[in-house]
Amino acid sequence: MASRGLRSNKKDAWTFHEGDLDSTDVQALLALHFAAMRSTSPSDACHVLPAEGLKNAAITFWSAREDGRLLGVGALQELAPDHGEVKSMRTAHRELGRGVGRAILHYIIDQAKKRGFRRISLETGCTQPFAAALSLYQSEGFVPCGPFSDYRDTPFTRFFSREL
Repeated sequence: MASRGLRSNKKDAWTFHEGDLDSTDVQALLALHFAAMRSTSPSDACHVLPAEGLKNAAITFWSAREDGRLLGVGALQELAPDHGEVKSMRTAHRELGRGVGRAILHYIIDQAKKRGFRRISLETGCTQPFAAALSLYQSEGFVPCGPFSDYRDTPFTRFFSREL
């Protein structure tokens, strides 16, 4: 049985592009991501970075593409020499249901391992708009943890971590 919405069975044809922040399609997806996070998250618990914030030297940003078409984006921030944070993951709406988010997460995890990180963490919301993300992270071995870095605990915020 074919996967829902799958246009290609060749996920190995998907490519990842580092530092693709100035591409028009990436800018549009990040703007949508920023607006969506701002509209669904309480202001005291919304930690979404604008595109400019992803240009921080501690953050590596990637776009995932298929035949040049943008599938999604994600980033990895170095918090310490052994600890990274997943940032700004977003799948293009037309690509939902194809496994793009999982592929981006696998890529980020692989990059974290290559950098010698022993742990990778993330912060996300807990309401309905975050249900798919929560399911993905838990299915990939992320377990609840307390706040890390400069985050504060709120009723809306969930923290996860995974040993590598």
